[in-house]
Amino acid sequence: MAVKVKICGVRTPAIVDIAAKEGADLVGFVFFPKSPRFVELEEARVLAAIARGKIRSVAVMVDPNDELVDGVAERVRPDLLQLHGKETPERVAAIKERTGRPVMKAISICEAGDARDAARYAGIADYLLFDAKGAPEASLPGGNGVPFDWRVLVGLKPPFALSGGLTPDNVSEAISLTGASLVDVSSGVERTPGEKNPDLVRRFIRAAKADSQHARAKAS
Repeated sequence: MAVKVKICGVRTPAIVDIAAKEGADLVGFVFFPKSPRFVELEEARVLAAIARGKIRSVAVMVDPNDELVDGVAERVRPDLLQLHGKETPERVAAIKERTGRPVMKAISICEAGDARDAARYAGIADYLLFDAKGAPEASLPGGNGVPFDWRVLVGLKPPFALSGGLTPDNVSEAISLTGASLVDVSSGVERTPGEKNPDLVRRFIRAAKADSQHARAKAS
């Protein structure tokens, strides 16, 4: 199965177009005000309109209230919602029912036992995303550009998504080791926080897609 690629924290039409032309599968828009990748609803609405028909869009939210959920669903109309906070299985189910959209739930990983938390969302979240657990003092959720020990996912049955510290130089190793069916990158393709580097975006997509093509060739 071909590995899917998500370019997250997208803020400009140019990166949407590059991601689509290079064969990425999803672009993510971040609705977390503390993030340098934050976009307002109107900005995201424009970007999602540009993406529509070319590449799927993902709305990334952190413990959102109903007002934000409704605004994103109605104005941005993303293909997928990503919940990256401490949302309970009950909250994930409520957001799915409220919006009628599939949901990806992020699971923070530090050690092997953390992966077991994913079982709570079985049959509720449509996708699971394993990301590095941020340091307690970190102001942003997620791994903040730092990978976790991917070996803790070895043997985990796909499909699942992998994030945290991925770059054009290590994505191939990450896919080979974990068997992830989707790789998600943000800071690993930036020149400064919140500003994507077009060349790194292209390199990341090509590296991830080349690895999946290699795997298919070996299987045949």
